[in-house]
Amino acid sequence: MRRMRDVPQQNRPREKLSKKGAAALTDTELIEAIIGRGTTRRDVRAIARDIGERIRPGRILPSYDELSAVDGVGPVKAVQVLACYELGRRYYCTNADTRRISSPADIFPVVEDLRGQRQEHFVCITLNGAGEMISRRTITIGLLNHSLVHPREVFADAITDRAASIICVHNHPSGSLDPSPQDIAITGQLREAGAMLGIELLDHIIVTKTGFVSLKEKGIL
Repeated sequence: MRRMRDVPQQNRPREKLSKKGAAALTDTELIEAIIGRGTTRRDVRAIARDIGERIRPGRILPSYDELSAVDGVGPVKAVQVLACYELGRRYYCTNADTRRISSPADIFPVVEDLRGQRQEHFVCITLNGAGEMISRRTITIGLLNHSLVHPREVFADAITDRAASIICVHNHPSGSLDPSPQDIAITGQLREAGAMLGIELLDHIIVTKTGFVSLKEKGIL
């Protein structure tokens, strides 16, 4: 893992937050922004990673003593982290429509309607830094035996959404779950374009009547 000083200025958490908003940051980046800096022995990114492992969703928030015992945290950083979480707990209103995506299975209900489509649909799902879905958009319909879509069409709305990442989905009316050479090619193009824009392509999923396949899980992405 690169040290913070090796990360380009515009990609550091505080600069990224000021330009794109807090929702564009990952959990670890938010922690980095909160604690600010590391120690002479440990970089802020390593410390933030260790804190993040203790506050994952579904786990009880660690105590002050547990956090302050993390190498590089200490009393001051422990207080900063716990104070931020408590403030968020007091003022955050849960949105029942928020959907968090952490696996291909989570995205399938969002695009299940593609299973019965007779034409090929290419869909882009935009996500914020917490992995929560911002929007679903259909990019193209009806392309067969062609490169599915141009990267600029995929990322135009992702930029507008200030998305941290995207997941692309398209259906195969033929019923085949095998990715075509065109599928593989456009996946590579989208990955490269996303890397340049700072918007990660998390996965490319193919949907059919019988199920779905993740190109990431197949090792293509």
